[in-house]
Amino acid sequence: MNKPNAISHESHPDTHHDTYSKTVFGFWVYLLTDFVLFGTLFASYAVLRNSTFGGPSASQLFDLHSVLERTLVLMTSSLMVGLAGASAHRRKKTMAICLFGATFLLGALFMGMQFQEFQNLISSNNGWARSGFLSAYFTLLGTFGIHVVFGLLWILVLVIPILFNEINGVAIRRLTCMRMFWQFLNVIWIFIFTFVYLLGGRAV
Repeated sequence: MNKPNAISHESHPDTHHDTYSKTVFGFWVYLLTDFVLFGTLFASYAVLRNSTFGGPSASQLFDLHSVLERTLVLMTSSLMVGLAGASAHRRKKTMAICLFGATFLLGALFMGMQFQEFQNLISSNNGWARSGFLSAYFTLLGTFGIHVVFGLLWILVLVIPILFNEINGVAIRRLTCMRMFWQFLNVIWIFIFTFVYLLGGRAV
């Protein structure tokens, strides 16, 4: 198989034996292991969610209005990254760059809002050392935040080279994995929003 055919095949895979399909399958396996990690953190939070040791509970700390705003921001970034991936597969370079840029900006906005919540909790003497509940909360949300930061850096690493080169098969394969990772984070956030905030918080 010559190089042009390999690139075309990678861009539009039709079997489960090409490089594109093998890479995507391998990345799915990685995401499953990451899901196990978050499953462990969710289990720890479920055990410790009522261990406040006389401190404030989730219903006293969380503002569902601000959480909903963060959720909308992250869900919008999920839409943007999906459209960006479709544009990359169609070799629409300018559109793909703009949409991945929008994904990055929305992700950065989300992290800024999340950091503000952490800062407000710590400044009110409700840091991770206050109770078992807050330790589990900061561990879960902190791990999620690290993943988001990694995703933002990954976007930069993959998109900046595209500014100076065409979108080839290798770039599409890498962008597909990054898009899968970002969508995975949105799924995890839905669980966080439901089990941490929606079931434990209240609107103020």
